[in-house]
Amino acid sequence: MEDYRADAPSSRGAKADGEFRARRLGEGNRSNEARPSGGITRRVAKGERIMGKTSVELLIFDLDGTLIESKWDIAASVNFTLAELGLSQRPIEEIFGFVGDGVKQLLRLSIGEDSRVTFDEALRVFRRQYLSHCLDRTTFYPGIGEMLTHFAGKRKAVATNKSIEYTNAILQGLGGNHFQYVVGGDHGFGLKPEPGMLLHVMEQLNVSREQTVLVGDSTNDINGGHNAGIRVCAVGYGMGNRPKMEACRPDWFIERPEELMELFI
Repeated sequence: MEDYRADAPSSRGAKADGEFRARRLGEGNRSNEARPSGGITRRVAKGERIMGKTSVELLIFDLDGTLIESKWDIAASVNFTLAELGLSQRPIEEIFGFVGDGVKQLLRLSIGEDSRVTFDEALRVFRRQYLSHCLDRTTFYPGIGEMLTHFAGKRKAVATNKSIEYTNAILQGLGGNHFQYVVGGDHGFGLKPEPGMLLHVMEQLNVSREQTVLVGDSTNDINGGHNAGIRVCAVGYGMGNRPKMEACRPDWFIERPEELMELFI
């Protein structure tokens, strides 16, 4: 796994009528162009579909809520931080809703706008606690290992708003050898939905937009992919808000990681 290090430290139901559950959403959502409706196409060099699958060379994955189930360890570390700083702990579900915009936003929302505690104070406590406990309950989602092995011949990357320090600790603990490139939210390329980190990954791995797909569980992922000019597969098993995600019109929407194997070739 190559990483770009910063300077600073469920499936929901069975197949219906024999049709695969992965749904194409947002048909024609790039400049209103029509998308292929199915069947065999003659060319696959620029991502056209063959035998119902789409040709890709690079799969970029979000981390939290897409590859890993991490919300419990994040929430536990946030509430430990609040207690250490003499602040009231928050409901777990509320903290889940703060995840996805990077650690700064996570802690600022958790300590509150009018708190006497500064972000730097909160970060010191959180960093120490989370680095020691980021693998207590965090695991790859079921099916992730099988899916990553299936795409062993494809280039794969992680692009996350999470700090690279936490990202590396988790991937090294779980086994991050599947990924050729990893970029985090503190690398200076902006946070999704800004396209910077996605464009950087494609540049580093020398893969075109047409041969790239982003897989993620949030509106930040969907909008970030669109802003970068690449197609997006949304996942329904993570932490994202489904109606808001669907409103962003991802190209595909799946319920299990294994469904990616039926979409891409």
